[in-house]
Amino acid sequence: VEREAKHDADRPLVASVLKNRLKIGMALQVDATLQYAKANSVFSIQYSVLKDFDWWPQITSADKSINSTYNTYKYPGLPPGPIANPGIEAIEAVLNPAKTDYLYYVSEPDGTTHYARTLEEHNTNIAKYLQ
Repeated sequence: VEREAKHDADRPLVASVLKNRLKIGMALQVDATLQYAKANSVFSIQYSVLKDFDWWPQITSADKSINSTYNTYKYPGLPPGPIANPGIEAIEAVLNPAKTDYLYYVSEPDGTTHYARTLEEHNTNIAKYLQ
């Protein structure tokens, strides 16, 4: 939730989406966990370039096949450990998520987040806000 929502007002809604996905056994598909997995696989190989290291690299479609237990596109459920230190707002959001039936969200580069109940609505949001 900390890495997925840029604005505090979105944290309870993002927490709701993640809770809803866990409840039905749906993969979390969290980009932040994939970024963590990608960064850690590169870091372990190129640790000597730490000063210029990007801990939150841009994600590509190919990255979704990274073999890491932090890859929440590939492995359902929670990752094996934290990917960042959460702020109090993220902790409160997880403890008290909004009550929604959202299963999807997409965030614009400025952090504005759009929510959807169905994959069709989500794909429409992607086309509208990320293209």
